[in-house]
Amino acid sequence: MASKLIQKGTHEAENPIEASLREAFRLLEPQLRPPFPLTIPTPEEYLNLNRAILYGILCEPHFANIHIKHLHGKVTDGYSFFTSMLIKIVNELYSKLFESAKVQLIWITSEMVYVSAIGIDGLLVALLRQIVGGDFSEGNLWLSSELVHLFLVKWDCLLLEEPLVLTNALYTFLRLLADHYSLSNYSKIGALKRMEIDFCVRMLREQFHLCLKIGRDLVRLLQDLVHIPEFRAIWKDLLLNPGEFKVNEFSDISQLYRSRTSSRYFLLRITPDMESQLRFLLTHVKLGSQKRYQAWFVRKFLCMPERETLLTDIVRFICCSHHPPNEIIQSAVIPRWAVMGWLLKSCRKNYVEANMKLALFYDWLFFDERVDNIMNIEPAVLLMVNSIPKYIDMTHTLLEFLFLLVDSYDIERNGVIIQGVSSAFSILVRRGVVHSVDVLISCELLSPFLKEKLGRLLSGTKESVSRELQPALFLGHSVQSLSVPSPLSVEFQTKQGELRVYTCTSKDGLGTNLNDVSIPILDAQAASYSPLDVSHGTAESQSDALENLVQKLGETIKNSNMMGLQVLDNILVSFVNLNRQRPASEIGFSPEVLSCKIANEFELSGYKLFAPLESLPNGQNCDDEIQSATALIIRIFIFSKQERVQDMLLFWSRNGSQVGARLLSYAIRLAYEAHLGGYLGNLKVKSNSVKVSDSGMPLLTFHVGQYFCFISGRGKESLEPVNSSSKMDNDLVAKLLDGGFAAYRCFLETLHKDSGTSVAKLLFSDLMSCFKWDRRRLKFLPYSIFYYLSDLSIGNDDIMRLLVGQLNHADLLDMQFEIGLKFFSIFGESTETISHLIRSSFTWGSVEQHNFWGLIRSELAVSKVQVEKVILEFFCAGVLDQNVNSIAVGGLLALCSCRAPTPELVGAIMLLPNNRFQDFAGTVLATWAVSNATMLFDSLADFLEKLENRDSILSNSGGIVINGSALLWLINYLDAKEMKGINILRSFSINIPDIKSMLSCDNGG
Repeated sequence: MASKLIQKGTHEAENPIEASLREAFRLLEPQLRPPFPLTIPTPEEYLNLNRAILYGILCEPHFANIHIKHLHGKVTDGYSFFTSMLIKIVNELYSKLFESAKVQLIWITSEMVYVSAIGIDGLLVALLRQIVGGDFSEGNLWLSSELVHLFLVKWDCLLLEEPLVLTNALYTFLRLLADHYSLSNYSKIGALKRMEIDFCVRMLREQFHLCLKIGRDLVRLLQDLVHIPEFRAIWKDLLLNPGEFKVNEFSDISQLYRSRTSSRYFLLRITPDMESQLRFLLTHVKLGSQKRYQAWFVRKFLCMPERETLLTDIVRFICCSHHPPNEIIQSAVIPRWAVMGWLLKSCRKNYVEANMKLALFYDWLFFDERVDNIMNIEPAVLLMVNSIPKYIDMTHTLLEFLFLLVDSYDIERNGVIIQGVSSAFSILVRRGVVHSVDVLISCELLSPFLKEKLGRLLSGTKESVSRELQPALFLGHSVQSLSVPSPLSVEFQTKQGELRVYTCTSKDGLGTNLNDVSIPILDAQAASYSPLDVSHGTAESQSDALENLVQKLGETIKNSNMMGLQVLDNILVSFVNLNRQRPASEIGFSPEVLSCKIANEFELSGYKLFAPLESLPNGQNCDDEIQSATALIIRIFIFSKQERVQDMLLFWSRNGSQVGARLLSYAIRLAYEAHLGGYLGNLKVKSNSVKVSDSGMPLLTFHVGQYFCFISGRGKESLEPVNSSSKMDNDLVAKLLDGGFAAYRCFLETLHKDSGTSVAKLLFSDLMSCFKWDRRRLKFLPYSIFYYLSDLSIGNDDIMRLLVGQLNHADLLDMQFEIGLKFFSIFGESTETISHLIRSSFTWGSVEQHNFWGLIRSELAVSKVQVEKVILEFFCAGVLDQNVNSIAVGGLLALCSCRAPTPELVGAIMLLPNNRFQDFAGTVLATWAVSNATMLFDSLADFLEKLENRDSILSNSGGIVINGSALLWLINYLDAKEMKGINILRSFSINIPDIKSMLSCDNGG
């Protein structure tokens, strides 16, 4: 009897669970049909009957209702044995079950909930564990949908009988939502996300007393969902209005911090198979022999890039759920810290790596030896200590990340976190996990800055930073600012893998007004302010001076925006020049840490770095692209192209800031103003042309002035207005424009390596933003991108459609003039590229297509592109559709009309196949006969000569096919001119079927 339950390969041994169920069904099948026997089964018979009924339910859906009624009539143990068998099937056979059996499994689970079967909580947990994180396959999404639907439908029943299982479901679906929301453009998942949100919000709003049982990891999961409006509202109440949850014992989020999360929750996101493999690795595999096991694990469980989000769950599982006994710890088995190091090193996405570090250190932040387990914090400290000296980068990045959390995780409750981390270090030393923290403090390879911070932390002293200037940090996905005080501003997880920063800029949680972001004219106080120059001195003194500047930034911004910009300028230049021979990780500040601090200090003052230009208030009295923190950073990057500044830009970009778009917008505006001022030599502006005044090109004037300040002032900007018009000439402006677009290209290439998104797609995304920001520059945008970024933009169908769809007729006409004068090219000289663009345009709107063909005519009319190849490929590609292709055919007709009738082009027209647009060839010839008759007939003579010489033309046994429309026009034209066209063509009719048939028809007439 073949199995109807599981799929089994020919090489696989028989599964004992499936075999026992199938055998019981075979023996008892006659008793499974009504009328059922009334005898009372013995205990052994009862167990076999349960097995048979279960097999029948899973394999005979059409008899499922009969089988379940039979079970209800025979059950004597509260369904305990039946449920235990279901759990075994889920844990050991789920991945092998036939799809029909999986459907029946969900159905029978719902029935077991209905009858409050003993062990139903275990069955539901087993099913939840089968939902694989980071897996967007149809089967996995189906299971998620079925289970969240079950929990919603059976809400009342579960709340009454098994309320704690609802907390397991909450943990699972909060975690899954973070993955599912990364698929914003995947329509099939929309209904699932809605159900998951409904269930989680209902739990948090109606049963928060149950939610509290999850403990501190509830906060960690909610932080990943702050971008969802429903969870944003929950966060606001969680932090500002805890009374909204109507739980008397809950009055502050710090109560959640102090509640350790039970290890059973971490098992929820690890499948049983994955758990078995991890426990085997950590129990039996010797250190040094683990590579092949690790490679196998990656191939099986982390094979797809999306699965990397599982790494965070694995870290929490290893830290909090797998605690090996002493005999394993003291053996040669690979220790947990080594596995952690392998997982961190194998991670390819930066935001996932950051999430893993948070998971690694999470219990450190709130450690209390009265409730917490030292084994939860052991892997992190051993990984830091054992990475010295061979993998010092690992030690450095982990310690740096830990201090970032200590400084910024929750400013309002910073004392709780400092106490937690201090307690963690203390008990690790006291229990002998590490002999002393001196191994870190005395390490010469470690940054002095980090060693000093560690010493201060352990000595119990706090850094002298104003409390109200500290940023409030928050984990979440949204690119918008969070308007509630929040425990963490660095977001570690997002759809596209992006690090984001959220801040609260007002104590009432209502956000801040950006009308304050204007930068005043430099006053006497600002002019007299001279920030400390830290570009010289020892590495330690430079690092200390830089740290002092960073600490002063927030207070300085509060006093004066202009002074704040001067401090920021000194910070950036100092960071760039700080001991250039040493990497940033060894000088006390990484680009990520410094970027986070700068962004948060400015956000606290109401200014968001690299915000979209459209989001800035219309009434502000300054130009954000001239005098702002964003503009200052852009200029320093353009002038220096320094790797450390680029790393900072990359960090802000991962945060969701519009870094690329702002860089591109800045470069385009420079080019636009240079064009207005007559400085673009490539546009052939005459040297004696009247140029606009400096007031008409404020950014270019300021940019040139800052360039001279930069090269003459050791790399520093001057925020005072500089009269630079006298220093500007065409060569200098061209050099600065080249530098602006080169800096933008450099950033794109770095972002491409970091995100995996193609450079062309990144450019298109930035262009989309620029189109929204300033309509005045749109007319010059094409010139900028096709001249300075030609390799990324020429022939790009996305960019092409954006232009023809967004530019108005006047702008398109200007663009046609510039193309016709060969200032730049948008199509290039590749006929394959042009043909691809034409095919892409078939699906565009009619207005877009007409605009598109206007551009093609302008360029191909003056280019060396072999138009005949484009035409032949178009007409020979297949059956043409009169509705779809009519605009393209009209465009080709106009293109041919403006091209000279060369022998190659005329030959292509004569050889066009006969299709729905039958008069195309004749119309083209008629147009040429009017505009350039001599060249047309010279080319025709050349074509006919080639026809006569069959060796010079490709032919087959059927002869050459001449276009009927062209042939008819030619005959009629010659006859009208009394040139006896029939006689002229008769001599060329040999082996040309179309000509012979036309001649015979004519004679017959």
